[in-house]
Amino acid sequence: QLQLVESGGGLVQPVGSLRVSCAASGGTLDYYVIGWFRQAPGKEREGVACISRSGSGTNYADSVKGRFTISRDNAKNTVYLQMKTLKPEDTAVYYCAASIRYITNCLLTEGYITWGQGTQVTVSS
Repeated sequence: QLQLVESGGGLVQPVGSLRVSCAASGGTLDYYVIGWFRQAPGKEREGVACISRSGSGTNYADSVKGRFTISRDNAKNTVYLQMKTLKPEDTAVYYCAASIRYITNCLLTEGYITWGQGTQVTVSS
């Protein structure tokens, strides 16, 4: 029943910033671990960031650490990914995913059952 919808993607210049959102419906998001993933053409889907149910625990891929910030607003049933100092290699379709179960490594796709449709982020001059 839970559904996720990403939004906020678009075209941005290198070193620019962008925030993408993941809005949930059909369920209360504070019960779920949420992860952000991305997939570039010809590449495997990779974990970018994830956040615990309370929002106090976060994990980031090494490639985005220090530049990206994941956060959640459970009152709005929404999770955000703030992306700063963007690079061309950040270009990808960005997906959010939810798990109601505890996940040992929340940057892995295994364990997530509900996925959004994705939003395109393009970093180019």
